[in-house]
Amino acid sequence: MGILCLLFRCVNLENESDKERFGMAHMIEQMFSVREKPWHGLGTIVMEAPTSADALRLAGLDWNVVQEPVYTGSKEKVEGYKLNIRDSDRKVLGVVSDRYRVVQNVDAFSFTDGLLGQGVRYETAGSLQNGKRVWLLARLPKEYIIAGERINPYLVFSNTHDGSSSVKVAITPVRVVCNNTLNLALDTAKRSFSMIHTGNVQDKIQEARDTLFMAEKYMDNLDVEFEQLRRQKVSDAQVKEYIELLLPMEEEPTVMQVKNTQRLRQDMMKRYYDAPDLQKVGKNAYRFVNAVSDFATHSAPLRRTANYNENLFARTVDGNPLIDKAYQLVKAA
Repeated sequence: MGILCLLFRCVNLENESDKERFGMAHMIEQMFSVREKPWHGLGTIVMEAPTSADALRLAGLDWNVVQEPVYTGSKEKVEGYKLNIRDSDRKVLGVVSDRYRVVQNVDAFSFTDGLLGQGVRYETAGSLQNGKRVWLLARLPKEYIIAGERINPYLVFSNTHDGSSSVKVAITPVRVVCNNTLNLALDTAKRSFSMIHTGNVQDKIQEARDTLFMAEKYMDNLDVEFEQLRRQKVSDAQVKEYIELLLPMEEEPTVMQVKNTQRLRQDMMKRYYDAPDLQKVGKNAYRFVNAVSDFATHSAPLRRTANYNENLFARTVDGNPLIDKAYQLVKAA
């Protein structure tokens, strides 16, 4: 399973009705992906990660957002608001306040180029919800050996053109052996940066470059945390207690709720004890956090909602709260 599946969980959709049922037909507008088949023919497959100019074109993001006034049905101008319109097809992406400042798609790639240096290679990029949300993912050039394992850090840039969210940039470390994300919320180094679409956006982007987004610092601090987790022994009783805290039972559960909660707990337990990549790790806090990460990244949900894949992508940027909670539990022990 490649990095693409960390952003949008791989689903075997056999026909158009399945795509509609899972909300896929309208969510993924256009994208490219390296060596992975993106969404059953939706998108372009490339064999090597392209440069920013290639990525912008292959992802279908080579368009700009223009702002125009809002008028009522009787042609009266609505003060204080503007329309964000895609210039390639005149599609309205959203209604925003006149304080809203556009961050163009090309700015996202320029940001990443400037942050990582010339020659950065992009793994995937594309748009969701008919262009309202765009993303790119770039692999950082340096690979790390942390706690004896290969960790590849990725940079994710997410932006919306409908005013629904801020610009978000995040580091997402991925264990090479199993493609589990491990972007823990550290007290010692920030993993993400966000900025609203008001004020001087270019100054904010420069601030992210200069002060907040130091991948080296985050990865170095992650190394320290992982070594501490490896040295922290965890008993079988603690594993059981942690899982029950992470997946609590309802106060007055129905028979089905009991069954579902027990199934999820068993799934997480199995990942801790039986995952092949964790057999030589030892019974410690590092193993437990990785088992929770595997569960959060790859387990099948009890009910797949229409926006499930988009929510999973958001957790790739913001960090998964379940993994963070597991990390805090073992740290507090």
